[in-house]
Amino acid sequence: MKVIKFGGSSLANATQLRKVFNIVKSDSSRKIVVVSAPGKRSSDDEKVTDLLIQLATSHIEGNYDEEVLKKILVRYKEISDELELKPEVFELVRIHFKNLKERNDLSSEYLMDAYKASGEDLNARLIASYFNQEGLAAKYVGPREAKLWVSDTPGEARVLEESYHELEYLQLTNEVIVFPGFYGVTKEGKIVTFSRGGSDITGSILANAVNADEYENFTDVDAIYVASPKIVHKPLPIDVLSYTEMRELSYAGFSVFHTEALLPSIKKGIPVHVCNTNNPEASGTYIMKGKVTSPNVISGIASSPGFVSIYVKKYLMNHEIGFLRKVLTIFEEEGISIEHIPTGIDDATIIIRGEDATDEQLESIVERFYAELDVDEASFTRGLCLIMLVGEGMVNMVGTTARVASTLARTQINIELYNQGVSEVSMMFGILDQYEKKAIRALYDEFFGEEKEYQVVE
Repeated sequence: MKVIKFGGSSLANATQLRKVFNIVKSDSSRKIVVVSAPGKRSSDDEKVTDLLIQLATSHIEGNYDEEVLKKILVRYKEISDELELKPEVFELVRIHFKNLKERNDLSSEYLMDAYKASGEDLNARLIASYFNQEGLAAKYVGPREAKLWVSDTPGEARVLEESYHELEYLQLTNEVIVFPGFYGVTKEGKIVTFSRGGSDITGSILANAVNADEYENFTDVDAIYVASPKIVHKPLPIDVLSYTEMRELSYAGFSVFHTEALLPSIKKGIPVHVCNTNNPEASGTYIMKGKVTSPNVISGIASSPGFVSIYVKKYLMNHEIGFLRKVLTIFEEEGISIEHIPTGIDDATIIIRGEDATDEQLESIVERFYAELDVDEASFTRGLCLIMLVGEGMVNMVGTTARVASTLARTQINIELYNQGVSEVSMMFGILDQYEKKAIRALYDEFFGEEKEYQVVE
């Protein structure tokens, strides 16, 4: 049995939905289909989820935007008409928004989640109708009926462990189940969404619950690549990745998956297969539990710009008990999350995401370092790009760091900071934002000059 998930680009219009139908129909083991809301039809198009957020915001602020509602209805009407669905299918969409507009019993955060979840929920109902019309026995099953219970944390839902037991029965179905992604329900019956990208989480949860043989995640690329195709021309595809490698790459800028999406599947040892809706015959990328080795040493290179480094120096810092705790307390009191803290004996660099703090907050932190910690030096710098090199093979290979350093030196790029994970699965370099593309291309040439084969090590 396979759980299969389709992203928004795969469901953007009737043409894409016909591809989805053929993919599901071609393999009888594809029994549970998790769907996103309709995505962009072109680069300048709007995602339905973005429109729903606009509509919800207007509702919450008391100036309901009928024009945004019209855009949403037009999207579903076009899909419904092009697929020649019965009129009552679209009528359900219209009634849904009419009822949602009249809701006055929800606080703003729950009302926002109710709107956001509409994209996936309505799309699942429409797709189930389409499958049945084309002769493929299918039924809509939503989180409420299935008892996909989640925490009462709007916009940041977490699945409750007991949900896995409740969802087990889905594996007994003879029909294809079409299940909306992105949201669950609380024990009190309120709709609560996962964070953005949450449809991947739904698919992973269901794969775990039904003990699927495979979780297929269909998107709009042939595979996960060793570097971003937006930076490197035709980078090599990755055949197999370990879950640990995928987590590291996702954190550092790979946008294929929500960083926590795969955990439920990986806990059960269920392989995740990344596939292309527009080219289903492509081999794709498998993400596996366990180690993956490559003759290339490096499995992937990712980058993420826009970080801030806060530098603090104090003589004999390493002998002052509780110094780093005091540093962390200042950030906590300022409400700022810390990403990394490379340290020396007399200094430390605190790395945060640029959007998490204003210059005023950063200046306040520097002032507090001087006033409360009596430091010798403190400053902050914006415009830092973190480059992550990931690979299970690095632990057994001498000289990888030297290769990176020499490659960047030849390219006239200075390394602002360096940090290596304890597991030796990843190493991180900080450079200035303006050198991001230049650095990625140079490192790609260094480590992937020739295509290599990947293999899974049991």
